[in-house]
Amino acid sequence: MFSEAQYQAVIDELNSGMAQLSGHLGRINPTIQAATNHWYIPDWVADALVACGNKLMEAGRWIVEKIGELLEGAAAPVLFFWKAYDWHSGVGGPASQVAGNTSAGALRATFDWSGDAATAYTRAVSTQPTAAAEIQAISTTMATSLGICAAAGLAFYVALGIILVKVIAATIAAIAAFGSVVFSPAGVAIIIEEAAVSGAMIWAAIGSLTALLAAQANQIVAMKGAASAGDAFPRGAWPVGTV
Repeated sequence: MFSEAQYQAVIDELNSGMAQLSGHLGRINPTIQAATNHWYIPDWVADALVACGNKLMEAGRWIVEKIGELLEGAAAPVLFFWKAYDWHSGVGGPASQVAGNTSAGALRATFDWSGDAATAYTRAVSTQPTAAAEIQAISTTMATSLGICAAAGLAFYVALGIILVKVIAATIAAIAAFGSVVFSPAGVAIIIEEAAVSGAMIWAAIGSLTALLAAQANQIVAMKGAASAGDAFPRGAWPVGTV
């Protein structure tokens, strides 16, 4: 279920998180310089700190850049949601009314009208409910597919938010490790590896979203065939209601 308010909150949190992560990444070099600017710090420790810091900044900046790129499409899920609503209320609803109003049981004139003209009238109108029902079915499929796309977009950005929180926590922990008197290269390496894993998780989220959107795109494309079905739309057009 898509909620525009929830979605906007997620996007706001992502933008805020990116700003936080960028700020923490900016603290890495000063922290390393302060920690290594002592006579008792061996060169190998200083070199290890600098190397680890560079790796962490590289991974963090890639994540900030990639999420920034992905946020360029943040308007799409909201658009999908409202387009789904339009298909449901602006197309499906009216088509349902047409189908009902032109059904055989709804044609009140035929109750008191008989003869060749009445027969011709009934025959001419008989194709209208089928066409209208097909339009309603198409609108339902389109609304459902677009709704799924909107919900998938929300889930995707929520996943990015979770990944971003993990990276921020890892960066804060690394900065603390860089600035501590007791430095563990292995410990910082684990933190950097976690940041790299987070990058892989972003690619996995992109892959999952792409697969889902591709499936929905195929479903939407299939609606073109339904819109030209010969039984509902003779010669690919709305059935003529006259004889």
